Amino acid sequence: MNAPEGVKYSEQHIWVKLDGNLATLGITDFAQCELGDIVFVELPKAGSEIRAGDAFGSMESVKTVSDLYAPVSGKVIKVNESLEDKPGQINASPYEDGWLLQVELSDPNEIKQLWSTKQYIDTYGV
Repeated sequence: MNAPEGVKYSEQHIWVKLDGNLATLGITDFAQCELGDIVFVELPKAGSEIRAGDAFGSMESVKTVSDLYAPVSGKVIKVNESLEDKPGQINASPYEDGWLLQVELSDPNEIKQLWSTKQYIDTYGV
């Protein structure tokens, strides 16, 4: 399993990559492996607000349906619309082509609550 450096991780298996005040979110390689083949993703529309700790969408795999919980708060700037037709990109490339959304952070301090790569690996044995 892959857990790259340079991103932060939530306990709910969402990764966050920062670029200034813009955060790109996706699910971790560990999570996509546990879920199995992803067949459907429901995400908020651009312009929506998400709040840390709240569900912002869901993901359906051949095994289960799972809610997606926001690790940060902010305004959704962009949604990976290619997942609508190709949700399997999340399985094939969770940190690249399979990203979920980009969010303009409303509270950059929330990043401090997220785990480092080492903490994520140590916790889940990735």
